[in-house]
Amino acid sequence: MIKFEDIQKANETINTTNIKGKEYAEVNQRIKAFRMVYPEGSIETELLSNENGVCIFKATVWNGDIILGEGTAYEKEGSSFINKTSYIENCETSAVGRALGMAGFGIDTSIASFEEVANAIQQQDSDKVIDKIKIEALNTSIEKNNISDNVVEIILSQYGYASTNEIKVKDYMNIINDFKTKVN
Repeated sequence: MIKFEDIQKANETINTTNIKGKEYAEVNQRIKAFRMVYPEGSIETELLSNENGVCIFKATVWNGDIILGEGTAYEKEGSSFINKTSYIENCETSAVGRALGMAGFGIDTSIASFEEVANAIQQQDSDKVIDKIKIEALNTSIEKNNISDNVVEIILSQYGYASTNEIKVKDYMNIINDFKTKVN
């Protein structure tokens, strides 16, 4: 019979990563602790939805026919560096981390896993508008390279912008590269 103390012992083996002064367990560490306590246990994942570049995963942690924990996660394609190519995998991993957290693994400081928190911070940063210095430099480059207003408008509209003053961090380098292509 598994006792809470068994889970506590397994949690003591978990390596954590510090983000902004708080420790978070990585999903692989939670899986390792789970396997220590439930070597015959299983983790089941299910893709609930994947539409318009947004996916939702559900994960269920089992010991035989007993559900120990469930978790869901949501990810948007292109919302972070990793989500440009691997948003589905990232979503599945986050759901597993949350399900293991609900089962008691790696929750000494948070249900959220390291990967989940790091992704959220990166997403928040990518939604910020670029700073005024970058906006001024971009506008100067456009003027120096004689890029027409029509070309500027076309490139910006592809990313959903009306002017350079509203470009978000996540799109900045792609827009710069598009302008470079038009100059060469």
